[in-house]
Amino acid sequence: MQELGAVRKALAAGELDGALSRLLCRDLTAGRKRVADLLDGFQKSFGVGDDTPITLCSAPGRTEICGNHTDHQHGRVLAAAVDLDFLACAAPNGTNTIRFQSQGWPMVEVELEGQGPRESERESTAALVRGMAAEAAQRGYPVAGFDVYATSDVLPGSGLSSSAACEVLLGVVENHLFCRDELDPVTIAQMGQKAENIFFGKPSGLMDQTASSVGGAVAIDFADPAAPVVRTVAVDLNGLGYALCIIDSGASHADLTSEYAAVPQEMCAVAAYFGKKVLREVEESDVLAALPQLRKAVGDRAVLRALHFFADDQRVKLEADALEQGDMDAFLAVVNQSGRSSWDLLQNITPAGAVQDQAMAVALTVAQRALGGRGACRVHGGGFAGTIQAFVPLDILDQFRKQVEASLGEGSCHVLSIRPVGGTVLWP
Repeated sequence: MQELGAVRKALAAGELDGALSRLLCRDLTAGRKRVADLLDGFQKSFGVGDDTPITLCSAPGRTEICGNHTDHQHGRVLAAAVDLDFLACAAPNGTNTIRFQSQGWPMVEVELEGQGPRESERESTAALVRGMAAEAAQRGYPVAGFDVYATSDVLPGSGLSSSAACEVLLGVVENHLFCRDELDPVTIAQMGQKAENIFFGKPSGLMDQTASSVGGAVAIDFADPAAPVVRTVAVDLNGLGYALCIIDSGASHADLTSEYAAVPQEMCAVAAYFGKKVLREVEESDVLAALPQLRKAVGDRAVLRALHFFADDQRVKLEADALEQGDMDAFLAVVNQSGRSSWDLLQNITPAGAVQDQAMAVALTVAQRALGGRGACRVHGGGFAGTIQAFVPLDILDQFRKQVEASLGEGSCHVLSIRPVGGTVLWP
């Protein structure tokens, strides 16, 4: 760590420019100001002086490229870190309390006493803070109180997983302050998933945290969730003539917990019919052979969702291979297949019974029309609300963006890049 005043001087001298560039900060003037504001916020929030030793850490949001609702069934996914992140200034505070101040939100204070989750903290930032500290302590590290001031440009409710970025950020901070930087990115991701599942109360898979923690584009095989196999996928979308766009449908994730929970529940019901826990342990041929009896036992939607799993699980390798080979035609064809499968089989575009509000379906239709038969688009993340994803040829990007925003609202189309660096200590 380095004293806050020394970090300010290093920032002003341009010594952090290289670190900022690694995070795909293209406007270094804006990047320096963001860090300067972060340091100001830390000092004002916690009343510390320039002699306080601090560290700067960053954790990116993520985009799911393929493998829609496959991770929780121990399947495969293709995902990537993006150039939007949680940026934090942190320091030990000599107490037994973690104080987490996210810009624009009330301060969260968590006393490190007792064990396990607190019912009163479920679905709150405090649950994530407590969960990440508990996971580090469980691994034998003496986590004590610390202060964090964070700022985020990971769009909330965007499917870019701000919660996973927050978990990874906390993991990186704790790793640096208390764990001698001994925790590898996959371990930090696993800690984040447990914090989210057990303490926060959301039944998520491991894709979000892994993509944020590892960085770059990664194909992840969750056959053994305790030891996921991570394959780095070399990709330069811009060099291949395409932009990655995340488009806000305008729909909220609020009150959709039951819709999200039903997807793994129904997939697991199909697996249970064959005496298994998850679909990765089941053969697709067995599902097809047992179709008449299976439909009666678990219902048609569960069967269709299982068939989506088998197909999307296989598409991950096809997309990863196509990207590495620079074969965008093959890649885009599979992206469109995956998107159609999510709409037809997985059925996570419109909440059950929704008639008046079908924002995701409208967004997908608008994007498809704006692409004019080129590129590809699909649901992004959990579905039902939030965002869609599009791969747009660079020569029509401006036109695409204008057409989409004319229909869905100004600022609804976000052009992103794949960030090569995952959760990281930015300085020193």
